[in-house]
Amino acid sequence: MIRFLFPALAGMTMAGVALLTWSGVEAGEVSTVPGYKVLAPIRQGNLTVFPVVTANPHDTGQFLTLDEGLRSGEVVVTESGNISPLVRPRHPGQTERPIRQGGAQVNQLVLVNNSKRPLILLAGEIVTGGKQDRVIGKDRLVPAESDPIDLGVFCVEPGRWTAAAGKFGAFNSSMAQPAVRSKAMADKDQDKVWSEVRKSQAAMAEAVPAPAARVVGSASSYAGVMQNVEVQQKVNSVAAPIERNYQSLIKQLRDRNAVGVVVAVNGEIIWADMFASTNLLEKYWSKLVRSYAAEAVVTEIKNREASQQAAQEFLDNLEGRREMVESEPGLYRHTEITGDGFKVFELTALLPKTGFDLHVAKMAE
Repeated sequence: MIRFLFPALAGMTMAGVALLTWSGVEAGEVSTVPGYKVLAPIRQGNLTVFPVVTANPHDTGQFLTLDEGLRSGEVVVTESGNISPLVRPRHPGQTERPIRQGGAQVNQLVLVNNSKRPLILLAGEIVTGGKQDRVIGKDRLVPAESDPIDLGVFCVEPGRWTAAAGKFGAFNSSMAQPAVRSKAMADKDQDKVWSEVRKSQAAMAEAVPAPAARVVGSASSYAGVMQNVEVQQKVNSVAAPIERNYQSLIKQLRDRNAVGVVVAVNGEIIWADMFASTNLLEKYWSKLVRSYAAEAVVTEIKNREASQQAAQEFLDNLEGRREMVESEPGLYRHTEITGDGFKVFELTALLPKTGFDLHVAKMAE
């Protein structure tokens, strides 16, 4: 479904989920309906993160993350056609049956959620193994004890199509950096994802000492590049201080409900990630901060700083000219909002006793 927002409807605003409601906001005022407030920044090198708190947290204890599911073995990811996961019986007397097999494909993985909890998948999460490493292309929810589903991925390992490992896993809790995430989420284009991976790989090779640069420059795997010892040291030099400072801040701000960050590199605001609860943010924080740090490492340093006011304005402006909505009734709704110079992606839980945004991502274009 596509919904267009016309300038004449300036009095209408986003209300947390992707539904339009009359808010009573006068023309020219900034709407703060989602209840997000940006706090003073944490800076390290050319990377700045602004903690975000909310007045409207939610209980997210029922949800399972991909890392948790893969570690426990309750979530299984495999090449399409490699094995035959079973379709669960939905009616008495019905027997389990294998899904139809076919040859493995670049952008097709199969996931089965065997847990009794709904599974959150975030765009940008990297799964490794099989014939190529892939990045998840869209936020979504997978129901508890699910049938096999097409995971919806893009390859981030141009050049390899041979089995490295039959079993998939979350690669050191990795998340693709914003530049790569954006090509999967907004452009939805495999060639653009590969192009961005190569660009990031080349920039990272320039950022590390010569011996490591040769290894990084010739690697086929984006995840493998990020695993390189020299690259990890470079990324950690930026990420670790911010991760420690924000984890400490989260403990101090638990009663104020820290739920996300606005991200700036070289004084330019590029991204924001917000979650429905502090607990959910904490589960993703380590992998997210390293993805932001990787973006900073491959970006030429300039002496500019973003202001707290600019970060708040970036977060307040969630309205757009067009919305694209995909929904699985009773499970989730995914909304992509296109505005002037930005895109917003909202994952809204529709399960009983939910109806709130689990994750909101905003990218500058």
